[in-house]
Amino acid sequence: MADFTQLKKEFAAASDFLIALGDEKRQAIIIRLLENGSCKGLRVNELTEATQLSRPAISHHLKILRDAKLVDYQREGTKNYYYLTHETSKIVEMKTLLEHVMAAMDTETK
Repeated sequence: MADFTQLKKEFAAASDFLIALGDEKRQAIIIRLLENGSCKGLRVNELTEATQLSRPAISHHLKILRDAKLVDYQREGTKNYYYLTHETSKIVEMKTLLEHVMAAMDTETK
C-alpha cells in the first residue's frame, strides 16, 4: 500500500500552487506572459487587453500568482512590469507529487 500520509503532506504543500494554476483567468495571464517572450515583462494594462479583465481583477490575480512564486515584477519609476519567474521548485514539487500519485495508482491496481 502507498504512503498516503506522505501524499497528503505533498498535496497540502502544493495547494496554493494548485489554486493559482486552477483558475482560467490566471491561466490566461500565464499564457500571455509566455507569449510575450520579453525579459522586460508586461504592464497591467497590457494584461487587461489580453484577458478582458479590469485592472483591479488583474492585480488580484497577479497577487495570487506572485504568492505562488509563478510571477514577479520589476519597477521602473511608477510602472510595474510583470514576468514569469524562473523559479521552478514548485513545478518540480508538482511533478514529484504527480509521480507519487501515479505510483500509488499502479500499486493499488496490482
